[in-house]
Amino acid sequence: MILETERLILRPFLERDAADVYEYLKEPAVNCFASMKLNSLDEAREEMKKRLGETEYYFAITLKDGGKVIGEIDAYPETGEPHGDENAVRDTFSPCWMLNENYQGKGYAFEAAHAFFDYLFSQKGARRIYAYTEDYNLSSQHLCEKLGMRREGMFLEFISFVNNPDGTPRYENTVQYAILKKEWEQKQLGQAQV
Repeated sequence: MILETERLILRPFLERDAADVYEYLKEPAVNCFASMKLNSLDEAREEMKKRLGETEYYFAITLKDGGKVIGEIDAYPETGEPHGDENAVRDTFSPCWMLNENYQGKGYAFEAAHAFFDYLFSQKGARRIYAYTEDYNLSSQHLCEKLGMRREGMFLEFISFVNNPDGTPRYENTVQYAILKKEWEQKQLGQAQV
C-alpha cells in the first residue's frame, strides 16, 4: 500500500531506509519514543529488516523529491471489547507519528497524518481515531487540532517512558485527542465547499 500527497509518499519501509531512520531515532525527540532509540547504523539495519513485513498500518514518510525518509506513522486496529473478544469490531485506531526534527515546521506532519487518517477512515473501517501526546509536546497537540480532533482530556502522571536520574519513573502528563469518522467526513465536506 502506498499513499501519495502533494509532497510526500507514505510507503512500507525498505532495508535501504536504515540511515534515514537512524538519523531521527538516534536521539528521539520526545520520551514516548525512548524505547525505539537506535544506538548504531547496524541496529537501524536490523530494525528495517523487522519492519519489512509491516505494510498495511505502518508507513515510512518519504519526500517525493529524492525519496528521503523523514519520519513514520502507524496505527493498528484495537478491539472494541474490553475482554479481548476476537470477534469484536476493530474500528478504533490510535496513530503514532514521528518526524525528523530537521523537517518539522514545514507542514509535512499534517500532510502525512491527513492522508493517513483519510486512509484509515475510508479504507480500513475506522470509526474513531484517538491520539495521546505529552502535555509539553505543543507541536503534536497543534497537529491534532489542525486535523480536527477534539481534546478529550488530560491524564496526570499517566505513563512513564524514562527514569529520573535517581532511577525512579518519570511520569508524563498526557493529553488525549479524538475524532469520529462522521466528524472527519463533515470536516472534509466543509473544506471542499470553501
